[in-house]
Amino acid sequence: MQGKWLAVAVLVCIAGAFLGLSSCGHSQELVSIAIQPTTETFGASNIPVIDNAGAQVQLRALGSYIHPQVTKDITNKVTWTSNTPQMITVDSAGMITVTGGPCGATLISATVTTNSNPGGISSSGALITGYMTANVVCFTASGGGAGSPALTATFSGNGSGTITSSPTGLSCASPSACVAQFVSGSTVTLTASPISGSTFGNWVGCDTPNSTNPCTVTLTANRTVTATFN
Repeated sequence: MQGKWLAVAVLVCIAGAFLGLSSCGHSQELVSIAIQPTTETFGASNIPVIDNAGAQVQLRALGSYIHPQVTKDITNKVTWTSNTPQMITVDSAGMITVTGGPCGATLISATVTTNSNPGGISSSGALITGYMTANVVCFTASGGGAGSPALTATFSGNGSGTITSSPTGLSCASPSACVAQFVSGSTVTLTASPISGSTFGNWVGCDTPNSTNPCTVTLTANRTVTATFN
């Protein structure tokens, strides 16, 4: 009888050891990333975009793991990217900053290279990415306030380019329009710069001839100019 119980005990020990090895057979695996906050909005329709320059928000990246199931703060372990850095930048620690140039929506991503798929199968270069949206509200007020008319820059054509101003305040890249306020009576010089193999076409709405680049605008009321890139 003693031999029988000893055999049972040995079998139990072996089974326990086997189960222990099985439970440890999987390394902890990252399966998803969530960014907090999921959305963030800067500015208002009655505030010039340039006035939002320097506004910041700290993002957090939370990784969901299995084996065992747990959530960890991986903010400093992900690769942060902004798909519109001329609008909102993001540093390696997840701090987003408004540039004060273009307005609209920016997609911010946090990525980890896992080299495996969600099933744990080896997959060289496999990525897990989380996203959040950061918005900069465009200035749309009909008046810029006493002594502060607004200058709006827009784009046309099939090409790509940027528009910048002197004095500074207006800066945007196609296709996103931008708006800035300047002191009434001031002369603003606008420069159109083609990118990605495009060429400058012409201006519409400036005080100088359409073919002239840069162009100038003397602001005494709200104005809109358009740069064409081919």
